[in-house]
Amino acid sequence: MIDTFEDYLVEEEITLVQAMQKIDNGAMGIVFVIDKNKSLIGCVSDGDIRRWLIKTADLSASVRQFMFKEPKYIFMSDKKNADAYMEKFLLNALPIVDIDMKVQDIIFRKRISTQDDKSDKSILRNVSVVIMAGGKGTRLYPYTKILPKPLIPIGDIPIIERIINNFVKDGVMQFYLTVNYKKGMIKSYFEDLNPKYKVNYIEEDKPLGTGGSLKLIKKKFERPIIVTNSDVLIQANIEDIYNQHINSGNEITIVSSLKNIIIPYGVLKVKENGIIEEMQEKPSISYFINTGMYVINPELIELIPNDTFFHMPQLLEKCIKRNMRVGIYPVSEDSFLDMGEFEEMKRMERELEL
Repeated sequence: MIDTFEDYLVEEEITLVQAMQKIDNGAMGIVFVIDKNKSLIGCVSDGDIRRWLIKTADLSASVRQFMFKEPKYIFMSDKKNADAYMEKFLLNALPIVDIDMKVQDIIFRKRISTQDDKSDKSILRNVSVVIMAGGKGTRLYPYTKILPKPLIPIGDIPIIERIINNFVKDGVMQFYLTVNYKKGMIKSYFEDLNPKYKVNYIEEDKPLGTGGSLKLIKKKFERPIIVTNSDVLIQANIEDIYNQHINSGNEITIVSSLKNIIIPYGVLKVKENGIIEEMQEKPSISYFINTGMYVINPELIELIPNDTFFHMPQLLEKCIKRNMRVGIYPVSEDSFLDMGEFEEMKRMERELEL
């Protein structure tokens, strides 16, 4: 975790991936860019990174290619006015600089939660979320021999309740759970919980996959729906994801996480006759992965065959082959928490500080 204001400073030549990791380590969603003389020249937010990735998909870019070049700041002599300045411009972080534009401090504002009235004002209030909760969770055996995967606790709260709470804080009130394996336990849990949100159950007589069960929903949706697996937690602004889908004109938007893999060996680039041209020591590879959360236009449900085992990636393939618009909403690696396997479940608990 970030401890000092210097940890919010990055050099202009660092890569997008490095900046994203730096932002993940902080709590304010922003870093400030300095040049080789340590002078302030820009800032980069998680939104800047997301817009760049959607526009270019270029993971190798340096921050100077997409940073905001006119960051807000104040001089040391005006530091006493920092709070008023931040309030005026709705800033969460404000650099304090000297006459040479070198950052001497960063003032942070505590974020004010609007969770209490979010559900009444959010555009998501009338949006439905479908959670695929019918699988057996064989990778988590023997836990899932006793409990269905959605009810396995992360800390003292089942994963499915954590997922739902994450949507509720952004205003969602309507949920559909597709259930099959140990469905009685899932239904009993929510009956005892008696939540303020509405839970509807879509019961499979046989496993239909992450996409096939959508055809069992009788309701005709009038706006895009959110579909997610029951073992992933996306720590991102759900309203922003939904708006991105609408504004982009996508038929499907995949919430996609950046994944960084470090090769634990020296990698050799070899040319003809076995001559080594270059060697990289423990290089990292970065790419996008499918998190298992989607925003889809309701008419696409018609592309799913009836009474057939069918996964969401198959729907994506159908749409791509038909030249339909399939886009991404990128999130950072630390924003995607998966409990599908034991090691990932432990990581989820660490990230949630449980």
